[in-house]
Amino acid sequence: MVVGAFPIAKLLYLGVRQMSKPVANRIKAGARRSEFFKNYICLPPAQLYHWIEMRTKMRIMGFRGSTIKPLNEDSAAELGAELLGEAIIFLIGGGCMVLEYSRQASNSRRKEEELNETITGLQTEIAELALTTETLNAQLREVNRQLASFSVPTQK
Repeated sequence: MVVGAFPIAKLLYLGVRQMSKPVANRIKAGARRSEFFKNYICLPPAQLYHWIEMRTKMRIMGFRGSTIKPLNEDSAAELGAELLGEAIIFLIGGGCMVLEYSRQASNSRRKEEELNETITGLQTEIAELALTTETLNAQLREVNRQLASFSVPTQK
């Protein structure tokens, strides 16, 4: 059985991303109700987004130097709340991607360290076997030398 076949972390991240949509909707609803949130959090990005969007459209259509009227407060608050909700979903998804990347990187790093430890162990074992082989070769030469000295025929 493969351990990584069904990673529970990916399932949890998917759950977090799915849960972020209702959280974003609640934050958007709160932003519509709160005057502070509406005036300082929702309206400026909405007006900026509207200005950039309209400016881009005007330039694409060939109108240069046209003035762009700001959105009315209700439309800007609605657009700002939508932008805020989408930004929250994007940030949660991006956070999940960063967490998954760091998890994969740590797994890869751990596997590489284990492989390096295995290679180092094998190299040490090879060095020990080479030393043992040299020792045995020296002993074998000594035995052969002694054997040769005993087997020299004597002349009469």
